[in-house]
Amino acid sequence: MELTMTPQQVRSRPGVFWTWWAAGTTSAAGSAVGAVALPLTALTVLDAGPFEMGLIAAAGYVAWLVIGLPAGVLVQRLPLRGAQIGADLARAAAVGSVPLAWWFGWLSVAQLVAVALVVSFANVIFDVANATFLPEIVEREQLQARNSLVSATHAATQLGGPSAGGLFVQLLGPVVTVLVDAASYLVSAVLLRTLPARGGRVRGQDGGPTWGLIREGWRFVVRHPVMGPGMWTATAVNFVCGAQLAVYPLYLVRELHAPAALVGLLLAVEGVGSLIGAALTPRITRRLGSARALVWAGCTTVAGAALIPAGTGWAAYAAFAAGNVVFAGGVVVLSVTTRTYRQIASPPELLPRVMATVRFVSWGAIPVGGLVAGALAGALGGRVTLWLFAVAVCAAPTVLVLSPVRHLRDLTDFGPVRRTIDADDD
Repeated sequence: MELTMTPQQVRSRPGVFWTWWAAGTTSAAGSAVGAVALPLTALTVLDAGPFEMGLIAAAGYVAWLVIGLPAGVLVQRLPLRGAQIGADLARAAAVGSVPLAWWFGWLSVAQLVAVALVVSFANVIFDVANATFLPEIVEREQLQARNSLVSATHAATQLGGPSAGGLFVQLLGPVVTVLVDAASYLVSAVLLRTLPARGGRVRGQDGGPTWGLIREGWRFVVRHPVMGPGMWTATAVNFVCGAQLAVYPLYLVRELHAPAALVGLLLAVEGVGSLIGAALTPRITRRLGSARALVWAGCTTVAGAALIPAGTGWAAYAAFAAGNVVFAGGVVVLSVTTRTYRQIASPPELLPRVMATVRFVSWGAIPVGGLVAGALAGALGGRVTLWLFAVAVCAAPTVLVLSPVRHLRDLTDFGPVRRTIDADDD
């Protein structure tokens, strides 16, 4: 029998949030392990080259370019819980096919690209539904704290997951380690299944032509004097993140000659920066104001990206680790602050489309960055490519400085803040 509740009942039960949080944490931890295992499978088992590594990294995010915008309308018309469960099961099946194909001798780079594509499309649905679901189970006054907690948890999985992934790869091999990722999605689906059934529709414009609804969400974001610049800033940062995803394993393994366990450790330090950024975001935004904090965070990402490819020998390992911490910390402050503002300031009937629009543009830059970086790394090497993308991330603070954000202390100082949740919606 399905358990259904009113919105007020859902938000009054803290257990609902913690079950939702546990599901996301479990899948994120497995994904962090898989983020090490999958590229190392390509490198060590299939001897993939720089462009193939870039292709795999790009495939992991390309769905945002394909269905990123329609996903907002789709999620608005689907049960939020069901959309997330379906995405989890699709990801588990795709990732689980890797060790099966390896066992029969069929594994290829093409299959890894296909797996990354399936996971990418499922991620789009899951992430839009997930971001839309949080405001339904949390009061508006708690959103900043809950978003910071989610980012801190994500940072913790980044910290422990790659380290565990590198160790598992060292002991078990990369292909067997991929099973951990598949299992995490199944556990997440089971946990989400215990949540109260909620409709995906929100009050307002949930009908009408799909492309008309998409255009409405698009216009709202790109014409908004605060959300628009925030989206383009995130796009610049994610373009560089996509490059890093593609180049990091190549740079560490082929140029710095790091063993698998050390690769996992060096990738894991990103979680330290994310954890610090998530923990400090509420304090930073209170002291500086959320608008000023965005500009500060944008400058921080530039400093971190410039430090990552510096040094040689053991100094290069130290610079990579320190740069990752600084860069990730700045990214998390940007992410938490802009995401919270979107959830607060967007009309309820537009929230899924606002989230989808922003992620279509900003996350769509990730595969583009991966493909460009893969091509450049093949010709110039990983270190030079990382330097070039350190220059590219300068666009992040520049967009903010040239926008109305520079005149604000807090993002909510711009115009009236609309409530994300109506007390009587269902």
